[in-house]
Amino acid sequence: QVQLVQSGGGLVQPGGSLRLACAASESAFSIKGVGWYRQAPGKQRELVASITGESSTNYVDSVKGRFAISRDDAKNTVYLQMDSLKPEDTGVYYCLGVLLRGSERLEVWGQGTLVTVSS
Repeated sequence: QVQLVQSGGGLVQPGGSLRLACAASESAFSIKGVGWYRQAPGKQRELVASITGESSTNYVDSVKGRFAISRDDAKNTVYLQMDSLKPEDTGVYYCLGVLLRGSERLEVWGQGTLVTVSS
């Protein structure tokens, strides 16, 4: 079954940068829209950034100007570049993607990756 495989994340000091990637495990599926979600400890999962198949983007106010979502269709991958990280950005980040193969449409979650912003 097709998966969205996440990479990146880890521990970074405040003010630092990280880049997350979300890639489809099967090239037969193309990634359409993707949302990056964050779940902080003890909080609900929230949408922080999204990108459509036409590369239209949206961000939650708390990350505007610091995060950038982008896509590389040749690699079937969506990225989340996170700069000027703050301790409140700490959490598990998940991508949720709409995958298309012909008339088949799937919504798939990535496995999640932990981002810890701490000195």
